[in-house]
Amino acid sequence: MVTWTVCAVAAAGLLLVWRRGSGSTEAVTSMTGTVTGLFGALAAWAWRGDARRRRSGEEQVAAAAEVLARLVRRQWEEEAVLRQLFDPAPLPVVWADCTLPGVGDHRELVGDAVTCRADRPEELAAAFRGLARRRLVVLGPAGSGKTTFAVLLVLALLRTRGPGDPVPVLCSPASFDPERESVRDWLRRRITAEYPALADTETYGATAVDDLIAERRVVPVLDGLDELPPPGRTSVLAALDDTLPAGAPLVLTCRTDEYRKAVTDIGVLSGAAVVEPAPVRIADALALLRLATPPGARQQRWDALAGRLARHPRGPAARALSSPLMVALARAVYADDDGDPAELADARRFPTPSDVEHHLLDALVPALYGRARRRDPAGAWDPERAHGWLARLAGGLCRRGTYDLAWWQLFRWVPALAGPWRRAAAWGLVTVVFLLPSAVGGLLVPGGNAWWPVPAVLPRALVVTVVLGIGGSFVARSRIAGRPVATASVLALCGGLTAAPAVLHGTTMRPAVLEVCFLAFCLWLPLLGTGLPVPPRMPSRSAASWRHTRRWLPGAVTMVTGVAVISGAAYTVYATALAHTPVASTRTWAYGTGVGAILGSVLAALSWVRRPVSADDPATAASSVRADRLISLISGVACAAAFVLPSACIWAYVPQHTPAGTRSPGGGLADIAAIATTGLLSGGLIALVFAFAARAWPHYTLARIMLAARGHLPWRLQTFLADAHRLGILRQVGPVHQFRHARLQHRLAEWDARLPRPRFQPEPSDSLPAAARDGNP
Repeated sequence: MVTWTVCAVAAAGLLLVWRRGSGSTEAVTSMTGTVTGLFGALAAWAWRGDARRRRSGEEQVAAAAEVLARLVRRQWEEEAVLRQLFDPAPLPVVWADCTLPGVGDHRELVGDAVTCRADRPEELAAAFRGLARRRLVVLGPAGSGKTTFAVLLVLALLRTRGPGDPVPVLCSPASFDPERESVRDWLRRRITAEYPALADTETYGATAVDDLIAERRVVPVLDGLDELPPPGRTSVLAALDDTLPAGAPLVLTCRTDEYRKAVTDIGVLSGAAVVEPAPVRIADALALLRLATPPGARQQRWDALAGRLARHPRGPAARALSSPLMVALARAVYADDDGDPAELADARRFPTPSDVEHHLLDALVPALYGRARRRDPAGAWDPERAHGWLARLAGGLCRRGTYDLAWWQLFRWVPALAGPWRRAAAWGLVTVVFLLPSAVGGLLVPGGNAWWPVPAVLPRALVVTVVLGIGGSFVARSRIAGRPVATASVLALCGGLTAAPAVLHGTTMRPAVLEVCFLAFCLWLPLLGTGLPVPPRMPSRSAASWRHTRRWLPGAVTMVTGVAVISGAAYTVYATALAHTPVASTRTWAYGTGVGAILGSVLAALSWVRRPVSADDPATAASSVRADRLISLISGVACAAAFVLPSACIWAYVPQHTPAGTRSPGGGLADIAAIATTGLLSGGLIALVFAFAARAWPHYTLARIMLAARGHLPWRLQTFLADAHRLGILRQVGPVHQFRHARLQHRLAEWDARLPRPRFQPEPSDSLPAAARDGNP
């Protein structure tokens, strides 16, 4: 109300001045429109601020909980099918209270003793809900089925969930860094990243996820504390115990030895029951393997193995098959294949349990891909090449000290893209490749100066290199990184100064300075639209949606108005200083403001497309790649247009005020179109590179091409990963792929002897905590 009142008073004052004859109608009209636009933008900004501070209502929080429960259940039911957890049935592993001293809290705080079977979902749910504080720590050695227990517990809690019951959410603690964020902030980030439907603030409000966490309507199921190095385990465990309320539900899985060392340093997890599995009985393992094998001659092979194991109950094969992981591998290798499982009992070939385990780990990938090749000889991957690619991936993950294969971090595997200035030089080379066709095309122009585009290629590539290098190494670490306008201004100024020597060559000082300033203005527009030109921490999951219009529209009005005013001022100064004849400043201001309004609309539309949108499915690697690719292409086109349009319009307008000007007043659309087309083939590619440098998909594409060209990865990487996930070699947690077990990753990494060690120091992965990065070998 205040802003609109001031706007009305200012407009009335200008009208009064005009009636007294102090100015022309054109000038007063222009000034009135400017004042109205500015104060209207302030009003829209105030309206937007109120909407952002609005908290979610009780009904919105309840609706968000129901949606989250549905998405989590759908996600892990599909994952359970791929892991064959219910085909034919879960392995009957018995879980009971851990007998190790010093790992659990007082019995009075924990509650009754826990005993349950993994193949009985009702027992799992009842055992967890029967705990005094609903806190559970799941321990066990490698391959004991801790992740399977976590998945089965999540599904059991969801299938028996009543109205108002908390929603279990399974995630990995590998991305949690207690030094950078709190437990609640990390949980909110993980939930909104893996389930983008909850980011719909129009439906669920602005604080739905925060309220779910604060009101204990979410059960964090953190799988794999042992995957962190020792400093990371202790810091994460301390943060969970210190910052979460004592009654907040929690499930944590970890290897026994690693957890015992962590609690020795900082103490036990308050109020948490601790369970561990009993060894798998050979009779139960063989019964499951028989059920998983089609009836017929293959059944007799398990009978032969059973006879040998009965004669040697403490032999290497019997001890190896006491692990749920080895039972699952034996099923994958022998149940649907022609191999003979009785060979596992050959003590001369496999004298120790480790030899049996290594054999099953080594045989898994060839068996699965060989079976797929027999079913589809034309469409399946070659088993030998697939094994080599998986070994490369496993080796790369092990060298980086992580278990998460995040596709948007793949560029860190390539030396040419790992560092900020290396990355800037690579994009400079890409700019040269993009600009060369336009330079060579000048040779085909009849009667023209064919060589003029050639010298311009290197200065433009240098502008890209300097802007990206400064943006990646200096601006990204400074205080202005979170201020888009200031960041774009600094980088645009650096780009303009970089191009100054090329502009100053062969011309007088005054026009050259104007050219540099106007170039900086043209660079400022795409940088404002695309943001900081560095790889993002997380990929984009955005799309155009009318559901967020109320939140987007005020910001769009502000952007259009601000860019229009700045553009009008830039056009007036530039045209007045460059023209050789008197220029109508009012008309130039109106012309520049109109062009700025178009540019502001382009940037506002780009902001609209980049807003998060609701999704009915959890985020996956394939969906996140598609979403980031779409926003990358849209950003590139919009930023290229924003870079080219100002110069096209000014050169279509200014020549009428110069001695050689022959164009019609105001410039024609044909002139603007011709100049813009030429600009898109030359300078517009600079803005395209800026837009690509700020997104994850272009970096991923460059890295994928470089690695595939060297034979380290397949050309269709996402298709290959999806097939590996379908076959059960990989598992998927949100947009991240992981090997189905850490032991499989480490075993495959041992095959990665041909891939040389990187000759550079890789940047630390954003998915690892600082403590984990410091402890990597």
